[in-house]
Amino acid sequence: MTGLLRCPETRQPLEPAPRDLVGRLLALREAGSLRTRSGLVPEPFEDALVTLDGARTYPIRDGIPVLLADESF
Repeated sequence: MTGLLRCPETRQPLEPAPRDLVGRLLALREAGSLRTRSGLVPEPFEDALVTLDGARTYPIRDGIPVLLADESF
């Protein structure tokens, strides 16, 4: 999957987020402290993609990457 999908804002390639990062993000979401770029607590997700520089993370829900800028965190 690496290189096929790109960040809609920066056009950087996306890669699967490391398991430890996904775990931290899920814990933050459960605590209510993770926010999307639009300022909302994200809907449930099971995995994520991250830009190469680590600045943007996009959720994967039901096996489908959500590549919307407002949904990133």
